[in-house]
Amino acid sequence: MDGSFALTLQIVITVFAGISAQVLGEYLKIPSIVFLLIFGIALGRDGTEILHPELLGSGLEVLVALAVAIILFEGGLNLELNALGQVSGSIRNLVTIGTLITFLGGGMAAHWLAEFPWQIAFLYASLVVVTGPTVVGPLLKQVAVDKRVATLLEGEGVLIDPVGAILAVVVLDTIVNPSTDSLEIISGLLFRLGVGAIIGGVSGWLLGTFQKKANFVSDDLKNLVVLAGIWGSFGLAQSIISESGLMATVTAGIVLKAFSLPEERLLLRFKGQLTVLGVSVLFILLAADLSIASIFALGWGSVLTVLVLMLLVRPLSILICTWGNGMNWRQKCFLGWIAPRGIVSASVASLFSILLTQNGINGGDSIKGLVFLTIMMTVFIQGLSAGWVANLLKITSAQATGAMIVGCNPLGRLIANLFLTQGESVILIDTDKEACEKARKENLPVIESSGLDHQTLEEAGIQGVGTVITLTNNSDVNLMIAQRALEEFSLSKVLAVFPNHEDNKIKMNKQKITQAFIPELFIKKWNQYLTEGQYKLGKTIIKSGSIELQQGHLQTMINKGELLPLLIKRNGKLQILAVGEEWKIDDEIIYLLHDARSDLLKRLSGNIQSSRFVLDKLPEVEEIPII
Repeated sequence: MDGSFALTLQIVITVFAGISAQVLGEYLKIPSIVFLLIFGIALGRDGTEILHPELLGSGLEVLVALAVAIILFEGGLNLELNALGQVSGSIRNLVTIGTLITFLGGGMAAHWLAEFPWQIAFLYASLVVVTGPTVVGPLLKQVAVDKRVATLLEGEGVLIDPVGAILAVVVLDTIVNPSTDSLEIISGLLFRLGVGAIIGGVSGWLLGTFQKKANFVSDDLKNLVVLAGIWGSFGLAQSIISESGLMATVTAGIVLKAFSLPEERLLLRFKGQLTVLGVSVLFILLAADLSIASIFALGWGSVLTVLVLMLLVRPLSILICTWGNGMNWRQKCFLGWIAPRGIVSASVASLFSILLTQNGINGGDSIKGLVFLTIMMTVFIQGLSAGWVANLLKITSAQATGAMIVGCNPLGRLIANLFLTQGESVILIDTDKEACEKARKENLPVIESSGLDHQTLEEAGIQGVGTVITLTNNSDVNLMIAQRALEEFSLSKVLAVFPNHEDNKIKMNKQKITQAFIPELFIKKWNQYLTEGQYKLGKTIIKSGSIELQQGHLQTMINKGELLPLLIKRNGKLQILAVGEEWKIDDEIIYLLHDARSDLLKRLSGNIQSSRFVLDKLPEVEEIPII
């Protein structure tokens, strides 16, 4: 077979296997790295021997370097700077103190349990201090957890990668050059970080300035300019001192993120696709080059080493680094459990294995085997159990409470008040100055801005609320904001008020937007009732003995336009009612009842609620007519 065609076939098989693993992971809701490792090993030297990464020669190192540069840049670009500020102290601790704890704990475990020489043990520890955005990111997309927890894990994964890689290079230098003193070690570490940060900062600023001012360049070409700039800054940093390029790419991503570019969504999508491709190719190739025999040869001591890293070192690091940051024990338990290793550990370990062998130092294969054992155990055990652990600890976004209401009209303010009186969190968003002022007079938390503004939604904490509802008087705006929220954020429940037209049904089904309250809601009419005081606020509990009669009675009143169900309280949790919501026994339904009498007539008849938000059991609803 022709040599060039053989290489072409290797790349084709690698890409096909990698993307297949990604698709399978998406379909089964399992971290794709699980299938990437399985497919890579199955196709490699200890499997079917279809893939031969050694044929790529030094080209494999080039692929690893360029792909990791894109991966870390995309991680920096994805960091939510506002949310990051809320946990900045904990992230700083994890990148510094946490790195030191993992380095020392991992080194001692590898020496005492896996029986590695001290130098090789600490080289292994330096390789596994990183967690990696390539594993954490997809994991958090599948397991939507509390916003602060997700931000901390993402921030740690991105920022610790260059620190860990540089630390590993410094440790390797001390092994290859035993005469190196401690001052040279520390200065080498700081110099690499400094060079990378400066070059990355300048590169990010130049790219951000170009993106904002170069209006003559198409968006597609702008994306490629960023790609060229990232690889350029990576190459420049690497040419000055090795491994500083990783810090440069992360810093460039963070700086570019700060520019808040209009084209940021397109750039993130482009870089995200490149990252998926890079991760797929690298994991398949590196796993294919792995010797399973070398892993089994490590013995049970290596398994114990990884378990100590997972069950002792990581929780200790989290306990110390998050001390006094306001997180509860559930959040800290989840952080202590989740620390999967990823592509940076795998790629640097593969490179170091070769370098140690070239320098006549034993332990290269053992280092690589133990690092891959760490990746496999952390990914399989922690990755596959993450959803179960999050649900057990009750920190998933699906279990989040409270609401974000886009629309500061009378109905929006009423629902906000009901949430507050029930002890739930709520935030209102509207561009109407007068409506926002009315909300402030009612002591409601409100942001005077557009619900279409990404930054506004982030600052309002959209990813930390249980429900987002858009109920402005304009149904097109409601659908547009709901659609944008679904596209840009991982949300468990998005509701919108809109007419039940065929076009709207198509949009609703396509975007997974749920209609709020009832199918045919005339929101302007109910806002008028609220403004004129022509309403009663009530509650009813669905009873076991007459559930069908009760539901039929309520539905009749809804069809007549007399009753509007708003909220449902189930198992102590308050939720906004959605169309199609199945009412169950013991559910408490909170509703509006139209009362055509004015406030004056109600007072004269003595039939007025003592408080606007006291929930009464109204006879019109409770007395079910017998047919």
